[in-house]
Amino acid sequence: MTKKPRVKLVGTDGNIFAVVGRCKQALQDAGQSHEAKELVQRVFKATSYDEALGICQEYIEAE
Repeated sequence: MTKKPRVKLVGTDGNIFAVVGRCKQALQDAGQSHEAKELVQRVFKATSYDEALGICQEYIEAE
């Protein structure tokens, strides 16, 4: 399994767009562009904030 990038989520104030943006950027910076695209697609199909946040945490290590 590929190493998960660490992402600081403090300060996003519950804004899922900010969370996804940080996670996507961290994945791209780590050379995981495919995972970044997959993350965005899955999050935007989520039916709740908690589900979307859980999906993000599958791809990154939250700080």
